[in-house]
Amino acid sequence: MTIRLTGITRYPIKSCRGHPADEAVVEPWGLAGDRRWMLVDDRGRVVTARKHPQLVLVAPEFTADGLLVSAPGIGPLRVHTPQSANLWEVQVFSSVVAACSAATTAHAWFSMVVGAPVRLVYLDDPTRRRPDPAYSRAEDRVSFADGYPVLLATEESLAALNDLILAGPRTAEQPMSMTRFRPNLVVAGANPWAEDGWRVLRIGEARFRAVKGCSRCVLTTVDPETAETGKEPLATLARHRRWDGKSWFAINLIPDSPGATVHVGDEIEIVEQVSTTEPLR
Repeated sequence: MTIRLTGITRYPIKSCRGHPADEAVVEPWGLAGDRRWMLVDDRGRVVTARKHPQLVLVAPEFTADGLLVSAPGIGPLRVHTPQSANLWEVQVFSSVVAACSAATTAHAWFSMVVGAPVRLVYLDDPTRRRPDPAYSRAEDRVSFADGYPVLLATEESLAALNDLILAGPRTAEQPMSMTRFRPNLVVAGANPWAEDGWRVLRIGEARFRAVKGCSRCVLTTVDPETAETGKEPLATLARHRRWDGKSWFAINLIPDSPGATVHVGDEIEIVEQVSTTEPLR
């Protein structure tokens, strides 16, 4: 059975919509352009769609000098990449890192979308932040992603999850889309949940370590098309994929071949794997 890369998505702004691509350069801290921007409150703490689900409707597009952002009910805005001279200390969950503040027009625009004062910041130097030392090497780095540079999910595991939801006590009106899980890389051709046992894989010319399963949060219950919230898929994951008090879907990767480019259609080689029925955690 051949496993292939079927989807690539970069998320320019943390918690906002993704930007699909046919190919992407792999950098030490993630796919080029992925999660280099983030919203914070007036104390510098990360602001996400967990609390403000309307952020999933914000659509950023890459431009030559920054981003073009749009959202329902408000005019679009061009955001220029700020200069590193204007640094501000921000907090991404348990990690603190210096980042650049965007222009005041960006702060005002996103504050209108969120309905509360927020600021937009840019990680000009992603070498400042490293993943959890318990699952990474000293030289590893990460952008504004929750914890690790790249998230990978399989189409087969999503299909298996949707079957479990359909058979459960709360039948969803429609299948869960992969977009709810916000992976950077989507692959097809594996058995459901096979990714739990992957430890090293090669995608085209890019090599990755699979360092940890991904524990899922309430953000997966936000409909990416409407920003409405519900119970699924978290309720079903909690019944069938729960270990250590957490629910699991997809795997976190750390790149070991920065500068390589991955392409939709690339064949995937599982270099190292173990036999397991549970995610690495």
